[in-house]
Amino acid sequence: MDDKKIARINELYHKSKAEGLTEAEKKEQAELRREYIEAFRRSLKGNLDRIDILETDGSITNLGEKYGKKAN
Repeated sequence: MDDKKIARINELYHKSKAEGLTEAEKKEQAELRREYIEAFRRSLKGNLDRIDILETDGSITNLGEKYGKKAN
């Protein structure tokens, strides 16, 4: 998600509070929010997949390898 789209999300939010949105703007806002949430989830999953846990027995478990392969 680029900065222009995030700025547009914010612009639509402020317009909705000030004067309301047209139906087309509401659809655009919903689509941009959906795209933002998907990008956030991908980023979070990528970060979590790179976490290593030091187990009590001294072994290291990578969370991405342990949990990342499971189907949602």
